[in-house]
Amino acid sequence: MMLGNTPYVVSRAKARRQKLADRARLRQLINQSVDQLTVAVGDIGYRTEIDLYAGKLSGGDLVEAALTHNLEGELTDIVNMSNRTIRPLIEIYTSRFEYQNAKAVLRAIHNEVSVDEVGNSILPEINDVNTPWLKVVESCDDLRSAAVLMRRKSFGVALAKVPEDGSLADYEDALDRHYYAASQRALLQSKGAPARFLSRLFAAEIDHRNIVNILEADSAGIASEQLVHLLIPGGRLIPKRMFSSIATGGREAMLDLLRSGDRFDMTEFEGILQEATSTRSLDPVVTWMKAREYTMMQRMSYLHPVSALPIIHYVAMKVQEVSDLRLIVRGRLAGLSSEVLEAHVL
Repeated sequence: MMLGNTPYVVSRAKARRQKLADRARLRQLINQSVDQLTVAVGDIGYRTEIDLYAGKLSGGDLVEAALTHNLEGELTDIVNMSNRTIRPLIEIYTSRFEYQNAKAVLRAIHNEVSVDEVGNSILPEINDVNTPWLKVVESCDDLRSAAVLMRRKSFGVALAKVPEDGSLADYEDALDRHYYAASQRALLQSKGAPARFLSRLFAAEIDHRNIVNILEADSAGIASEQLVHLLIPGGRLIPKRMFSSIATGGREAMLDLLRSGDRFDMTEFEGILQEATSTRSLDPVVTWMKAREYTMMQRMSYLHPVSALPIIHYVAMKVQEVSDLRLIVRGRLAGLSSEVLEAHVL
C-alpha cells in the first residue's frame, strides 16, 4: 500500500508545494479588489471552501474562513498520511498550530470578541475541530477561566502557572516557552540528521524572537528583571547562560554578543537596525529575520529528500501562502496601498 510510504508522502507534499501561489501570482492579487480576490483565491485552490462558506459569509470574512478551513484540513491530511517513521517530526512542527489556536482564543476573550465573530473567520465553526475552542470563547469572560478550561491541553500546566493578574502577553509568552521546550525535548529523543536540522531551525526562531524582545525592551525601557522572563531558552546565538548579562546590558550587550560569533551576518543586520531606527519601527528587523528563516526552510526542500523535512517544508510554505493571502485581503479592506502590501508580502 502506497499510503504512508515515505517516498510517496514526500512526492505528494512536493506536488502540492508546486501548486502554491508564486510571487508573481501574489503580486497580481495585491492589485485586486476584495470581490475580485474572492474569485482569485478560489481559483488558486480554495474553491471548495469558498463555496462551503459562501451562503453564510461574504467579502473578507468569506476568504478568511475559507483559508482557515482549508489549512486546518491540509494539516490533518498531511499528518494522517504520514507513517510512524516521519510522523513524529511532522507532529512536532504542526503542533505549533494548536498553540496558535490557544492564542487566538485568549486574544478573543481579552478583546471581548463574540463567539460568532470568532466562528465566522478565526476558527470557523463549520469545521468540527474548532468546536472545543469556540466553547472556551463562549464560556469564559477572562483569561484565567480560559486557562482553567484548557487545563487538559498539553500546555495546560504552563497556563496554570501564569499569575492570577497575568496579562495577555504573559499567557502568550507561557505558550511560546512551553512549545519550544516541549519541541526541543522531543527532538532530543529523535535520532538522525532531519531532527538535528529541525532543532537548528527552532533555535533560529527562538534567537529571532529573543532579539526582537530585547530591541522592544530597549525602546520601552523595560527593567532587566522583566526582560529575563521574556527571553526564551533554546537559542544558539543568545544562550540561556547569557540572559542575565544581556538583560543588564540591554541592546548593546546583545550586539556585542552577536558580533563575537560567526553564525550571524552582523554587517547586514546592523544595516537593518539603522533602517529600523530611521523608520522608528522594528518591521525591517522582523522582515529580515523571516527571510533568514525562509532561507533555512528552503534547504528542507532538498536536504535529506526522503525524510520528514520536505514535508515540513511544504507545510511551512502552505502556512505562508495562507498568511500572505490573509494579509492581502485584510490590507485591501483596510485601504493599504499596493506598495505597503508588497513590502510585507513579497
